[in-house]
Amino acid sequence: MIAKHLLFVSAVTFAAGTAFAQTEMPFALDWKFEGPAAPYTYAVDAGLFEAQGLTVTITEGAGSLDAIPKVATGAFPVGFADINSVMRFLDQNPDAPVIPVMMVYDKPPFAVVGRVSQGVSEPADLEGRILGAPPPDGAWAQFPIFAAENDLDIDAITVEPLGFPTREPMLAQGEVDAVTGFSFSSTLNLIRLGVPEEDISVILMADYGVELYGNAIIVNTDFAEANPEAVTGFLTAIAQGWQAAIDDSDAAIEALLKRNPAADADLEKRRLQLSIDANVLTDYVRENGMGNVDPERFAAAIEQTKTVYEFQNEPDAAAFFDDSYLPKGDVLLMK
Repeated sequence: MIAKHLLFVSAVTFAAGTAFAQTEMPFALDWKFEGPAAPYTYAVDAGLFEAQGLTVTITEGAGSLDAIPKVATGAFPVGFADINSVMRFLDQNPDAPVIPVMMVYDKPPFAVVGRVSQGVSEPADLEGRILGAPPPDGAWAQFPIFAAENDLDIDAITVEPLGFPTREPMLAQGEVDAVTGFSFSSTLNLIRLGVPEEDISVILMADYGVELYGNAIIVNTDFAEANPEAVTGFLTAIAQGWQAAIDDSDAAIEALLKRNPAADADLEKRRLQLSIDANVLTDYVRENGMGNVDPERFAAAIEQTKTVYEFQNEPDAAAFFDDSYLPKGDVLLMK
């Protein structure tokens, strides 16, 4: 494993060490080319990464946990993943060379999405009903905290493990009463499947006692230590991409559709806007800028995680988030 890391770092360092050479930085997404990925595809097409001396290719993922091992093994230098899952991964693999370096979903999109017609409108309604949950789902990973904060009897909830492709179809067909997922993904997938919007209930875990953060940019620490300027440049372009998407969502979605031509432009634009309004451009981000975490809130999130997860080692916030690569100046200020 160590040899693999050294080979990976050496190859990229060689490219970065050449005068004005572009540093290769493949980027592992958490999910498919849908609306919330548009800031990244726009950053590629608009030359924002190139301006930082980077050549970035973006690869789809298969869930919020998917990018963690990809980055930890050095297969990708950077990725996008649920920070809470990264914390648990690092607790179980303390020497793994991976760490979050930029918070994106300041308010996590973890949600329980249900059908009003099937009796699910609030947390207590889940008892006595069927909850569909993909095992690798980031929202499902945080469900025990949500359940504890809302005094739910988990034994009274029938949990149906299912795959991502069948999650919303099973809810649309009434085979389950609710599902766990990202709010903007499951909601719009159900609308696309013909479920009336007024029949969809979105129970955002962050509105019901869950103090956690959401998805963050993660980096392979071997790569970052060898290429700190490249990492800061990457994060600069990420911030610029989000600001561009906020300013002109049509242009951002146009870049996305080049990677996913079968997507519905209007639906993905709405999905992007939902992520901006609910998860990215929060009051904290408006006041403090994008990318960092509030130390007190992060400490509270770790304490809340302790209520449902037994850490093998005493958790240290510094081991779970590193803000030293964030760019300085106004680039992180979102408006």
